[in-house]
Amino acid sequence: MPKLNINGGMIDVEVEDDTPLLWVIRDHVGLTGTKYGCGVAQCGACTVHIDGVATRSCALPVNAVGEDQKIVTIEGLGAKGLHPVQQAWAELDVAQCGYCQVGMIMAVSSLLAQNPRPTDDEIKAEITNICRCGTYTRVLAGVKLAAERMGASRG
Repeated sequence: MPKLNINGGMIDVEVEDDTPLLWVIRDHVGLTGTKYGCGVAQCGACTVHIDGVATRSCALPVNAVGEDQKIVTIEGLGAKGLHPVQQAWAELDVAQCGYCQVGMIMAVSSLLAQNPRPTDDEIKAEITNICRCGTYTRVLAGVKLAAERMGASRG
């Protein structure tokens, strides 16, 4: 029985070792913010953080994640109030249909934690999530606004 550290809490889950992490998070833990998109780790709707790194969870078997690794979902990202990326997304109306945006927010927040002042080219290279509505221009603006605010809060 795998034991997972999700959003700061240790959780025992009774699943097969090859169950994708996405389904463990959604179906067994009950955190439904992380979305299913393609099932082959291409679209990014299922993005979570594992030890701070944006990771696509739909094709990652649960047994590939150790109990010492920290998994953060969208629910955990905003647990203490909206994250600056979430604030920027809301302020700029980045989402259109919104389905992909949870994964997008998780990818962007991981990028900004590792690279607080990314260039446009770095953003485009790192944020490879697919948005069917095509809100990429607003995503870029949201990343820049969040980076600006996060930089200001770092002092």
